Amino acid sequence: MTEQSVFELLSLGDRGWGDELLAGAWLTIQLALCALAVGLVGGLLLAGAKLSHIRALRWFADTYNVIIRGTPEFLILLMVYFGLEQAVRSIIAVFGYDASGFEVPKFLAAVLGLSVIFISYASEVFRGAYLAVPPGQMEAARACGMSTAQAFLRIRLPQMWRFAIPGLGNLWMVLLKDTSLAAVIALDDLLRQAKVASETTREPLVFYCAAGLIYLIMTGLSDVMRHRLERSAQRGMGRQS
Repeated sequence: MTEQSVFELLSLGDRGWGDELLAGAWLTIQLALCALAVGLVGGLLLAGAKLSHIRALRWFADTYNVIIRGTPEFLILLMVYFGLEQAVRSIIAVFGYDASGFEVPKFLAAVLGLSVIFISYASEVFRGAYLAVPPGQMEAARACGMSTAQAFLRIRLPQMWRFAIPGLGNLWMVLLKDTSLAAVIALDDLLRQAKVASETTREPLVFYCAAGLIYLIMTGLSDVMRHRLERSAQRGMGRQS
């Protein structure tokens, strides 16, 4: 293959597949951001369950982590997609309606599947960040008249984010790459677009290399943003020897 033909295959417009690859990359970013938003909230709640004084909540959180970490991510995504679809069909059928044609939106299923995975690992990051805040600061906040909720929101939570940013940044990088698993449920993300293009043109190396380059650009930019967030979070903190 000549260099010119490679540019033609990756060009924008009707003659190339550049538009499809960029659309897939944009969908990949949307998928990762939605899963991140859900995962952060869920991870914070699960971390609270792990730190709770209620034994049932701690048991639930520990069981959740054991199941998710012991199950392949590929399988989790499939189980969420088909399980959610079957559950909704069963609920619709209870009310006497025909649910045979119902299909769960692939984007929604992918977001939930990736969020389920992200929550498990983010909960440990939040748990470690929670324990990293010196307990004396919370005692001082209570002594100043703050309620437990006020002390958490004003003292502990801001510092938790500072401790959690490095770990969450690494999880974001993993999440961004794990979006490629959504191709298994035929979601038109970057990897699926590259797969379709490679099968159509019979030039898999060109499109998989192009997809790999786009993933590398996205993760590289994410790493830059992570470093900036870390520096911003450490602003005003004294250097530690």
